[in-house]
Amino acid sequence: MHFTTCPLDCFDGCSIAVSKELKLKGNKAHPITQGYLCHHLNHFHTFERIEEPRYLGQSIKMEEALTILQEKLNTYEPSRTLFFKGSGNLGIMQGVTKQFFASHRAVLASGSLCDEAGDAGVCEGRGANLCLSPLHVKDAEVVILWGRNPTVTNSHMLPSLKGKTLIVIDPVKIDLSHHADLHIQIKPRGDLYLALLLCRLVAMEEMEDCTFLNERTLNYKDFLDFISGIPMRKLLDKAHVNLDEIGELLHLIKGKKVSILVGIGVQKYSFGHSVLRAIDALGAMLGLFGKVGCGVGYLSNSGFGYSLPFKVDAKKEPLPIANFGKYDLVFIQGGNPLNQMPCTSKVEEGLDKAKCIVYFGLHENETSARAHLIIPAKTFLAKDDVKLSYGHPFVGRMPKIVESPIGISEYALTQMLLAAFGHDSLESEATIIEKVIASNSVEKDGFLISKTYEDLPYEKTFYTKSGQFEFMDEFDDDFEDEEGFYLIAAKQNKSLNSQFVTDEYLYVPLCLGLEQEERVRLTNRYGTCEYAVMPTAILRDDCLLLYSGAKNANRLTPHAMSQEGNCATYQEMKVRLEKVT
Repeated sequence: MHFTTCPLDCFDGCSIAVSKELKLKGNKAHPITQGYLCHHLNHFHTFERIEEPRYLGQSIKMEEALTILQEKLNTYEPSRTLFFKGSGNLGIMQGVTKQFFASHRAVLASGSLCDEAGDAGVCEGRGANLCLSPLHVKDAEVVILWGRNPTVTNSHMLPSLKGKTLIVIDPVKIDLSHHADLHIQIKPRGDLYLALLLCRLVAMEEMEDCTFLNERTLNYKDFLDFISGIPMRKLLDKAHVNLDEIGELLHLIKGKKVSILVGIGVQKYSFGHSVLRAIDALGAMLGLFGKVGCGVGYLSNSGFGYSLPFKVDAKKEPLPIANFGKYDLVFIQGGNPLNQMPCTSKVEEGLDKAKCIVYFGLHENETSARAHLIIPAKTFLAKDDVKLSYGHPFVGRMPKIVESPIGISEYALTQMLLAAFGHDSLESEATIIEKVIASNSVEKDGFLISKTYEDLPYEKTFYTKSGQFEFMDEFDDDFEDEEGFYLIAAKQNKSLNSQFVTDEYLYVPLCLGLEQEERVRLTNRYGTCEYAVMPTAILRDDCLLLYSGAKNANRLTPHAMSQEGNCATYQEMKVRLEKVT
């Protein structure tokens, strides 16, 4: 039996026991994994993967593919070469390819399609974005799931929710809302306003932790003056909630140990950083930071405190709005921009202009179908790596378990390119990995854990220059509302973004009176697409839902970027719906 760690983009960072037959099982001894795995890992070997390199649609040998890659890199100016990396694998060694492209003086796509607007907001207030792990949340008395659905995105959090008072804040009736003590079915884009409303009422009800505010925060009085100037009716209307719901929430949390678990949906807007700052402000007013069972948890900075080996100095292109048409050579690693990037028409237009598209990854998708050169990667079982989780503090080794003739590792590809273009070679893979681990890890009860979490998150300090929590003092909401439906993007159990098994239905509220499989057309300023519908009782009457990975979903999303964090703003728009006759 061998042990490794799941590389997928997920809170859980599961520890895996691998049999001689390469069957994957959850490591029962691991404090987080506790013996069970998700659908993706339980069926890992059933998903088809790219086994042979291809060039212009024809299968070729790996040696030939690497020769063609070198020729193309020599043909086009480095300044006209773009490196675009997705998050199909979150192992540290997946970033090694940046080392070559930076040395080559290519342009690197920088930013996020996922969480960096919220991360920017967290860091503005706390200085660093640390996690609330299941081992921390298990000591809470009340858990607020704010735009987060652990059943789908964080299943190893579920045992920590048992026996807790549960509050769900979400425009969708997620499964856990049926078991919650309170579900506030908030209006999309209303999260910031609800958080500020709660802050205002916490002050009015004298529920704030005065000792914490006096000793560990800055700007509280200014913050209170700021939010007191916003009309209460505006806050209620923007969040589309009523005072009875708010009163019930305050009653449930009063005097309790509260953990607030926040998902990425709340920050898929231009002012996404401000949403997290407002939710954090509520946590600070209640004195939730640095205490057992308390806090505000988001997708954390998994590399905080570590000496990360592939920080490079290079020219950057904003990833969410990357203009592929500016480049002759586009190298895409572990990503699927033709499905996952906003405003698909812009992505198509840009890629159509590129003279050579290289796709380096495991699975076929919309982007690989358009690539000129395809280079298969090795799976996480066939290469060495280490995983730092954004959902808990454990460090997961990922040793090579099987020799495979299929694909090439990121490290081997980078070493080859560095040598071919006369750049200095890397240290050995083992040396790089061990340096990362040694930089901020300690062994505890037989497992590696980040030294940062030897204390409770923020127990001793915040990581701002002042060492204190810093309240927000403004936000800019320039969204112009228009007729139509909010289009929500959400995760579902059997897919991970555009990987694995996707769901192609458009989910619609029952009030529309549509029948299953009826076809509708969605339209807005960014595009048009058609879907078969699935009526559901889980949605507000003003919302539609597409699960991540659905075909053409991003034909409707804006070619835009968040105010802070260089993040995509998928939900910063509305759509019109009409039946297709």
